[in-house]
Amino acid sequence: MEGNASQRERCHQSSQRSSSPERLPANPRDLKKTPRMPHRTIHLFRKELRLHDNPTLLAALESSEVVYPIYILDRKFMTSVMNIGALRWHFLLQSLENLQKNLLQLDSCLLVIQGEYGAVLRDHVKKWNITQVSLDAEVEPFYKEMEANIRSLGEELGFEVLSLIGHSLYDAKRILDLNGGTPPLTYKRFLHILSLLGDPEAPVRNLAAEDFQRCRPPDLCLAECYRVPLPVDLKIPTECLSPWKGGETEGLQRLEQHLMNQGWVASFTKPRTIPNSLLPSTTGLSPYFSLGCLSVRSFFYRLSNIYAQSKHHSLPPVSLQGQLLWREFFYTVAAATPNFTKMSGNPICLQINWYEDAERLHKWKTAQTGFPWIDAIMTQLRQEGWIHHLARHAAACFLTRGDLWISWEEGMKVFEEMLLDADYSINAGNWMWLSASAFFHQYTRIFCPVRFGKRTDPEGQYIRKYLPILKNFPSKYIYEPWTASEEEQKEAGCIIGQDYPFPMVNHKEVSDHNLQLMKQVREEQYRTAQLTRDDADDPMEMKIKRDHSEENVKKGKVARTTEQT
Repeated sequence: MEGNASQRERCHQSSQRSSSPERLPANPRDLKKTPRMPHRTIHLFRKELRLHDNPTLLAALESSEVVYPIYILDRKFMTSVMNIGALRWHFLLQSLENLQKNLLQLDSCLLVIQGEYGAVLRDHVKKWNITQVSLDAEVEPFYKEMEANIRSLGEELGFEVLSLIGHSLYDAKRILDLNGGTPPLTYKRFLHILSLLGDPEAPVRNLAAEDFQRCRPPDLCLAECYRVPLPVDLKIPTECLSPWKGGETEGLQRLEQHLMNQGWVASFTKPRTIPNSLLPSTTGLSPYFSLGCLSVRSFFYRLSNIYAQSKHHSLPPVSLQGQLLWREFFYTVAAATPNFTKMSGNPICLQINWYEDAERLHKWKTAQTGFPWIDAIMTQLRQEGWIHHLARHAAACFLTRGDLWISWEEGMKVFEEMLLDADYSINAGNWMWLSASAFFHQYTRIFCPVRFGKRTDPEGQYIRKYLPILKNFPSKYIYEPWTASEEEQKEAGCIIGQDYPFPMVNHKEVSDHNLQLMKQVREEQYRTAQLTRDDADDPMEMKIKRDHSEENVKKGKVARTTEQT
């Protein structure tokens, strides 16, 4: 995928020309003898695909005479550490294309170089006489390992490494230090630690043309050689297009549209948003935060300004700032928890003997469960790469503790592939939460795959959009089409069992059975369950379900008190 030999040769010649005006010592180690000499820097974009609030890139520009902005498209690395579906590839390429456009407007350019990142860096550090590599600091273990390898390469080749926090509100290490070296395992404890730290660092200023004019730009011929690849170049299906368009420009436009409605921002309460609305009832900004097209710090402080002008506003955990702090909570726990994305070897996760059933897993993934509400959710996920957080709750509960008793790891992999906002820390944290494997303890609360969707969309417009085969059913049958008579099914143009499947399980029977299994697991692994137990009620589902304590479970009322939402 690295292009033909002639293209590589042209890029090689261009790279030689771009570094020829001032030849530096053959041995890069000699550069350390003149520490005041401006650096020749490669800025390695990883997830901070933006020019606003980019502290690492700003520091690189301020310390360099030339900066090469590059993105290494290491497909082997990316596919080995994450499961990226077609929609996410499109979103990434769109984001890179937008970053390239924005850099060109500032008299610079983005170089997208395909290949193994270690070999690419080694090659171009030598070609361009590089004395510094700058990159954003990340919490994922595979990105930490990458940075460690780059630092080792720097020791070998004689370049320095500049790495700053930009993808999160806080430095996770500071939070861990204040908590005695371990992660705070409850949101309540986490907020207490943040109260000791104070507000996060303010965002740095936006980059301007003057910042790049101080540095000699890369030869524009390099940009032609190392262009952003098209989906067809990577053999990615071109028909996979999401309503979400990638890139900093699109993300900022969406952000401004939301912030214009200050009343909505101030009163936002996440549990009151609608999971089956035909338009996002939340911000829909998560894909842009995931790739760093938007700065979480900028959003945090924009919200603070609006709150300061409002007499009354919602508070964490359900406010918009509260959602950013939930993100931060999972980032912090993930940064210091071994095997965070796995059950085995994960010290905070209950060890559960989930069923292994490839056929049922496939039906769930491909929207063939026979429950229209669940299948509509999974169809929207596959078509658009985004679903409301409560829709995620319903689909995850159905797969795991609610109905199918299949491991949360399997669901996490599907979401990682399909979600535009898939994030190592948040995805795994949410799946442990929703399967009641960690963090969430009101496990008697189970989403009913019929009643829950009905409450906010009784006419079933959401189902009619994403499952058009059912669109002609009367509203009273749209969530349970199998209850319609044969004549009514014919009239609707959909025969259950032929055109759309029967329900794959009896929800009442399997949910009652699974509840008994979960009760037994939690009794046997009581200490593990208590590690992430918070005294507060589940803040993400407040006012969605009636309060229901685990005391009823201990009194032997499990079957009678299952909360079917």
